[in-house]
Amino acid sequence: MTIGKNLKRMGMVSVMRLEEIKEEHLACVKEIVNSNGEYNQLENDQERRTDKEIREEFFNHFSRSFLIKYGEKSIGVIDSLDLNPKDGYPWLGLLMLKKDEQGKGYAKKAYKQYEDRVKQSGQKAIRLAVLAQNDHAKAFWRSLGYEYYETKPHQHNREVDCFEKTL
Repeated sequence: MTIGKNLKRMGMVSVMRLEEIKEEHLACVKEIVNSNGEYNQLENDQERRTDKEIREEFFNHFSRSFLIKYGEKSIGVIDSLDLNPKDGYPWLGLLMLKKDEQGKGYAKKAYKQYEDRVKQSGQKAIRLAVLAQNDHAKAFWRSLGYEYYETKPHQHNREVDCFEKTL
C-alpha cells in the first residue's frame, strides 16, 4: 500500500474545499491578495490592496467569494458571479492562490470544485476575463478548456481577453 493510501486510511489526507468568505476572513483574504504584488500592479498599478479595496471586491452584494481551504489552511480565493446580468452567464472573476502555494496543482483542484458547483446549478458554460498582458493566466485557462472569444476595455485603460468554457 502506498504512503498516500495509508494516510488516507488513517484520515490524515488534507481535503480541499471552498468556504464562503465572511467578514472575519478579511485579514486572511488581504494576506492572500497582497502576496501577489505583480498581479496587483498589473491590475491597478499598486502592489498592495487596502482593506477598503478588499471589502469592495470580496464583500459585496453581487458576487460570491470563497476561501480555498486545504485542510484548515487558507491558500486562495475565488470570486464569481452566479449570473452576469449583462449576458446571462456565470462568470469567474478571480481565482488567486497565495504566492507560496502556487505551482502545486491547487488552482486546478480548486477550479474543478468551482466548475462542479456551476454544473450542479444547471449552467452550460462559464465565462471569465484575463488582463490582456497576463499571458501566464491565459495559458492556464486554455489548459482547462477555455476558448478566447473577444477583447474588451477594462478599468484603468486596460483591456481584458474574454474566454468561455462549455460544460
